[in-house]
Amino acid sequence: MSRFSTLQANSPVTLYHDGHCPFCRVEVAWLAKHRHKERVTLVDIQDENFKAADVGRTFSDMMGLLHVRDSKGSWYIGMDASRALYAVLGYRWLVWLSCLPGLRGIMDAGYRFFARRRVRLGQWWEKRAAK
Repeated sequence: MSRFSTLQANSPVTLYHDGHCPFCRVEVAWLAKHRHKERVTLVDIQDENFKAADVGRTFSDMMGLLHVRDSKGSWYIGMDASRALYAVLGYRWLVWLSCLPGLRGIMDAGYRFFARRRVRLGQWWEKRAAK
């Protein structure tokens, strides 16, 4: 896979997100109002009707990293899922920048760091926002 392959994501995409995650909820609310919202289908993996096996994944894998599937069936996982999502929303120049050597590695590492801690960070963020 080329480092710029996320720019080839085909609309519409399906974004599989954790509806219990405060950060995910903020992003989903923004996406629901986006001018190109028709390019994204939102699926909450915490919904009782969602079955990860139906899309060929496991729930634990999907909880660990963001997943996006495009209209041709290509999967994008982790930071590449964010890149694919933003590419179909029209932010291709930002995606291209995030794929440059050096910056790509930093962003990928930052995403993995955040993804592992998102629940704890989300709880802290919600407590802080409540004050």
